[in-house]
Amino acid sequence: MQLGEFDRGPGFRCPEGLPAPLRGFTEPSRPDEPAAAHLSGRPGADCALTSTRGRATPVALFHMRAIQAWFPTLVYSAPLARRGLASLNRQLLVECRHLRSTDDAGRRWCARNYPGGYTSYGSVSVLHEVSPTFAELARRIGRHVRRYVVALDLDMAGRQLAMTDCWVNMMPRHAVHSLHLHPLSLVSGTYYLVTPPGSAAFKFEDPRVDRFMARPPVRDPARARTGPIVRYPAKAGHLVLFESWLRHEVPASETAAERISISFNYGWC
Repeated sequence: MQLGEFDRGPGFRCPEGLPAPLRGFTEPSRPDEPAAAHLSGRPGADCALTSTRGRATPVALFHMRAIQAWFPTLVYSAPLARRGLASLNRQLLVECRHLRSTDDAGRRWCARNYPGGYTSYGSVSVLHEVSPTFAELARRIGRHVRRYVVALDLDMAGRQLAMTDCWVNMMPRHAVHSLHLHPLSLVSGTYYLVTPPGSAAFKFEDPRVDRFMARPPVRDPARARTGPIVRYPAKAGHLVLFESWLRHEVPASETAAERISISFNYGWC
């Protein structure tokens, strides 16, 4: 989870050799290039705005004071636990495969809505309520969701968080899950159970993209800070949390082995 701020924070240190208000700021690399500002520094650390050459300029100083980052989109990614997951993951995998083999209604739903893959979303979507194994997974996920909600600065006084949905996704090669969001939920996420090499990453779309009127493309679409898409690699034993309004997708994997994950929604009451 990263939240950068375009300003100097407490403990900010300027490089030696420049007056304190100007250190860390430089001129454009070409005479015709505007004094573009770039975020520099470690993720989560105090950052400075710089351009690309060697001398400080009043324009760069103006950028430092004038530009700030607002309305952050926070995505949480972490291991479910540091240890003790082997037994839980084995039992989850057994139950996921058993569910697919016995879920006739779910397979019929997938034939119409999820070609090539299997999900229990259309048939058994409250696995945390029907399986002790999934209930244990929900208990562990809940710790992370509470931390995430604190980071979102939501007022949860007198309100209770609860998992409302939990379902299985099994995606072989060519199975895709196109851009979507999770209506009427607060926090959504995915726990990765099996991620063979070549598994597709989790993709998030910039929530402002449908409002980019008369806006030229960015110089480097692959750059996470300014590009329209952010990718989170699928990693077994890890979970990803996000606000449910954030559009996301899973493209086709490059491997024939199945990518297996467990998705969920949280609401409040």
